[in-house]
Amino acid sequence: MQSNEAPVSMEVEAVPSEPSSAAAALPPKPIFEPLKAHEMSDGRVQFRKVSVPPHRYSPLKKVWMDIYTPVYEQMKIDIRMNLKGRKVELKTRADTPDVSNLQKCSDFVQAFMLGFDVIDAIALLRMDELYVESFEIKDVKTLRGEHLSRAIGRLSGKGGKTKFAIENATKTRIVIADTKIHILGSFANIKVARDSLCSLILGSPAGKVYSKLRAVTARLAERVVVSTLKTAADAAFGSLPPKPKFEPLKVHEMSYG
Repeated sequence: MQSNEAPVSMEVEAVPSEPSSAAAALPPKPIFEPLKAHEMSDGRVQFRKVSVPPHRYSPLKKVWMDIYTPVYEQMKIDIRMNLKGRKVELKTRADTPDVSNLQKCSDFVQAFMLGFDVIDAIALLRMDELYVESFEIKDVKTLRGEHLSRAIGRLSGKGGKTKFAIENATKTRIVIADTKIHILGSFANIKVARDSLCSLILGSPAGKVYSKLRAVTARLAERVVVSTLKTAADAAFGSLPPKPKFEPLKVHEMSYG
C-alpha cells in the first residue's frame, strides 16, 4: 500500500565555516610612533640643575665647548651656564629623542664636577650600566691627623702608581679629593675597586692588595670569556632542531621482540 504523502523537504541553514571572514572585516591594527620627550610630559619642559663647586669653575671654563657639543648636538638637550647662580642648567627640547637623555647629561656634568676628566665622564653618555659611586674615608675607618694623611698616601701611592694600578685592573676611574673618593665604572668593577681601596684604608700593604686584585680580575675576565663563548654558541646552534628524547626500551624490545 503506497502512501500519497509528498516527501518533506528539510531546510539546512548554512553555517559559515570560516570564522576568519569576520576577522578580515576588522580594521588593520594601528601603528603608533614612540612618544617624544616633550609629549611624555604633556608638553612640559623638564629641567635639571647641577651646582658648580668653586674649585671646578675655572676648569669648566676651559672645557666648556667639550661639554656643550655632545650634550647639545648629540643628546639634543639644551644646556647653559647660569653665572649668577653658579649652576649648569639643562632642559629638554621638542626634538629630544629620549626622555632619559636629560638624566644622562645631568650625570655627565655631575661627574665632571666631581673631578673626572671630560673624556672619562663622556662614557656616561655613550654607554649604559655605568655609575658613579662616592664614599668617604671616615665611612670605612675613623682616622685623624697623620693617620688620615698616611691613608690618603696609601690610596694614591708614589706618583699615583697605586691608584693607576687599581684603575687599569678594574677598568674604572678613581678620583681622590681630600677624604672623599669617587669611582666611575660598571657595578661589578666598582665593587672590586672599592674593596681594594677599603683594604688600603684599613692598613693592608700595597703588595697584598695587588695580588688579591690580580686574582679577582682574573676571575672576572674568565667569566666574561665564558659568557662570550656561550653567547656565540647560542647564536651558532640556536637554529638547530631540539635534541630528540627517547623513552627507555622495554625487555621484549631489547631482545628484538
